[in-house]
Amino acid sequence: MAEPGPDAPALDVYEYAVVRVVPRVERAEFLNAGVLLWCRAREHLEARVRLDLVRLRAFAPHVDAAAVARHVAALEGLCSGDPAAGAAAAEAPGARFRWLTAPRSTVVQTSPVHCGLTADPAAEVRRLLAALVPGEPGRG
Repeated sequence: MAEPGPDAPALDVYEYAVVRVVPRVERAEFLNAGVLLWCRAREHLEARVRLDLVRLRAFAPHVDAAAVARHVAALEGLCSGDPAAGAAAAEAPGARFRWLTAPRSTVVQTSPVHCGLTADPAAEVRRLLAALVPGEPGRG
């Protein structure tokens, strides 16, 4: 493997988790609905969500899709530190990421945490969303 050149961008470790909608926890079936990304070196915490309501309604017609959509959308405010997102939004970014990725048995959950290297965390979260979350923005 070749050594990176002097002009190569510095790569930093990031962690990410996929936001999942799990309509029936006992069945462990889910739809991917977003991505959370934390890069400690750059103090970058971001959530990108894209919940396909048409797909959710077909997958789980018994679920209150509007309520699920509100909960999924709230993740963006929590990650950005929006005061309207409540007290958790005031915590340090790393603490928010750990809180959001803690295991839970609810309809909105996250995957296990994975890691990678990036020179641009904002671009990476967009790439992960496109690769891991089906659907089109605004569909629903």
